[in-house]
Amino acid sequence: MNPFKTEVEHLDGKLLIAMPSMGDPRFNRSVICICAHSGDGAMGLIVNKPAENLNFGDLLEQLAIKAARPIDGIDVHYGGPVEHGRGFVLHSRDYEAEDATLNVNETFGMTATLDILDDISQGVGPDKCLLALGYAGWGPGQLENEIRDNGWITCDANPALVFSEDHDAKWKAALDVVGIDPRMLSSTGGSA
Repeated sequence: MNPFKTEVEHLDGKLLIAMPSMGDPRFNRSVICICAHSGDGAMGLIVNKPAENLNFGDLLEQLAIKAARPIDGIDVHYGGPVEHGRGFVLHSRDYEAEDATLNVNETFGMTATLDILDDISQGVGPDKCLLALGYAGWGPGQLENEIRDNGWITCDANPALVFSEDHDAKWKAALDVVGIDPRMLSSTGGSA
């Protein structure tokens, strides 16, 4: 056993915070909620990048879902570079669709059906939600290697941060959770 090996913990329901050394511009200053993590890989949703020129009302119209109430203040997010046309809803655990909701942890669920969009539009969906098109995905060991290479740091996800409408402030707020001042970050990293 190597006592110096860095182990990556189980990450379901954790936030990934992109470090300045992250080489992929698609993830610059991203905050990602990890929805599933196992030996087979990981998937998560970027929670701080609203999609340009698309809101929930537009999405409902495209899907021919008639809203029973005015739909305001619900953004659609760029969830990540994989399957841009596929929708996901990260939400509070007060909502569960039978055989369709992934219980991320005790705080968050994720559902990827048209029914949840209809329920939200009818006012019977989850209390808190974040809609995303696409997701961020990693193969076996890929995310763990990126974390070891200082591309990401992790912290516990909390609903106030994840569901905040102040998307521009989420990256700094996530760093605040772990006590890091972004002005002190370097674009290079290493380990001793």
